[in-house]
Amino acid sequence: MHIIDIIIFIVYFTVMLGIGVYFFKKNENNEDYYVGGRQLGAWHIGLSVVATDVGGGFSIGLGGLGFAIGLGGSWMLFTGLVGAWLSAVVLIPVISKLSKKNKLFTFPQIFEYFYNHKVALIAGVISAIGYIGFTSSQLLAGAKLASATFTEIDLNTALIIMGVLAVVYTSIGGLKAVIYTDTVQWIILMAGLLFIGIPVSYYKIGGIEVIRETLGSEFLSLGNISWQQIVNWGITIIPIWFVGMTLYQRIYASKNEKEAKKAWFIAGLFEWPLMAFMGVTLGLFSRVAYENAMFAEFGYALGTSLDAEMGLPVLLNTVLPAGIMGLMLSAYFSAILSTADSCLMAASGNVQTDILGKIFNFKQDTKFQLRVSQVITLVIGGVALFLASHMTNVLELMLYSYAFMVSGLFVPVIAALYGKKPNATAAISSMISGGATTVLLTTLKVKLPFDLDGNIFGISTSVFVYLIFSLIYRGKYEKRNRIMERIT
Repeated sequence: MHIIDIIIFIVYFTVMLGIGVYFFKKNENNEDYYVGGRQLGAWHIGLSVVATDVGGGFSIGLGGLGFAIGLGGSWMLFTGLVGAWLSAVVLIPVISKLSKKNKLFTFPQIFEYFYNHKVALIAGVISAIGYIGFTSSQLLAGAKLASATFTEIDLNTALIIMGVLAVVYTSIGGLKAVIYTDTVQWIILMAGLLFIGIPVSYYKIGGIEVIRETLGSEFLSLGNISWQQIVNWGITIIPIWFVGMTLYQRIYASKNEKEAKKAWFIAGLFEWPLMAFMGVTLGLFSRVAYENAMFAEFGYALGTSLDAEMGLPVLLNTVLPAGIMGLMLSAYFSAILSTADSCLMAASGNVQTDILGKIFNFKQDTKFQLRVSQVITLVIGGVALFLASHMTNVLELMLYSYAFMVSGLFVPVIAALYGKKPNATAAISSMISGGATTVLLTTLKVKLPFDLDGNIFGISTSVFVYLIFSLIYRGKYEKRNRIMERIT
C-alpha cells in the first residue's frame, strides 16, 4: 500500500472520530443520544437509512452477484426499494404519530404499547442479539478487507483498529454522530463508485467490446435470474423494513411524518436503481478481468478458484493507482462502518431501554443516564469486537439472528399495528415459533420446495400460530364474559 493511500485512510478515520467528539459535546440527554433530538431532516435521515441498509454486506454482496450472474443481480436491491416505499406509506404514518405522542426510543416499545411488557422484553432480547451479531459481522468484514489490502497488518490487528474506531465514535456521539457520519460515508461511497471505480475499471478491462466477447449475453440481461431467487430476496428483505430497530430510530429522529416519508422515498431510489446497478456492474467488470487473466499476479489465474465476492476487491487492487486506491477503499470502509455503527446503536438502545431499563426503571432525560447509555454502547461494542475476533462462524450466526428477527417479529408487529385486538399470548407464541422454524430449517439444511428460503416457512408458521392462539384466547374471553353476564 502506497504512503498516499495510508495518508488518505488516516484523514478519513480522523474525520469520523472528529464527528463523534463533536456530538459528544453537543448531546444533553438520551433524547439527543438515541433519537437525535427528534429534529433531523429528510436528506440526512434518507442517506443514513440507505447507508445502513446497503452497507458493507450488500456492497460487497452486489459485487459478488455481478461476478456470478451479471446485471440480473440488481433485482436484490429492487426489493429494498419496495420495502422502503411500502413502509413509507403504511408504517411511518402510524409509527410517527405514536413516537411523538409517547416519546418512543426503541422498536420493542411498540410491542409494549400494543401488547405488554413481556412481549416487549422478548422482542428486545431478539433484536439485541441480532444487532450484536450484525455489528460483529461488519467489523469482521472490514477487518478482512483491511488485512487483504494492507498486507503488513494481520487480521486481528485490523479488527482492533476498525473496531475501536467504530465503537468509540458511536458510543461517544450517539445517533447524531451515526447519522452525520453515515451521510459523509454514503457520499464517499457514491462518489468513489461513480467517478473512480466504474470509469477506471471500464477503461482497464477494455470497454464494451471486451465485455461482450468475454461474457455471454445473459450477463448483460436483467432476466438472468430465477423467480425463486426474487421471491427469496423479497421475503427476506422487505419485512426488515418493518422490524429493523435501526429504521425505527430514524423514524423517531425525523422532524415530522412528512420528513420521515420523504427520507424513505430518497433511500429507496438510492438503493434501486443507483446503488444496485453500480454494485453489480463493478462485479461484472471483475468477472471480465478474471476471465482475461488480469488477476494472475494475485494468485487467481484463469481456472483457479475465486470466491465471487472477492472479485471486486481484487479488481480494485488490480486497476487502481496509488491515491485513487485509498479513496476507493475508503468508500468501501465507509459502507461497512455505516452499517456497523447503526447496528451498534440499535443493540445499545435495546439493552438500555428494553432490557436493563425494565429492571432498573431508568429515566431517559438526565445527564447521568446519558453517560450510562454511552457506557452501555461501549460495552456492547466490546462484546461485538470480542465475538468478531474469537468466532469464525460469526457471519453464519448473524444470518441466523437476522432470520430469527424477521420470522419472529414481522407478524406480531403487523398484527399490533393493523389488527383489531392484538393478543399478547399469540404474539409471544408467534415470535418463538416463527423464528425457531426458520433457524431450524436453515441449521438442518432442509431441502425446501422450489428452493424457497426458510423465511417463507418461518413467517407462514408465525401467521398460523398467531391466528390459532388469537382464536383460542378470543373464545376463552368470550366464554368468560358470557359467564360474568349470567352471574351479574
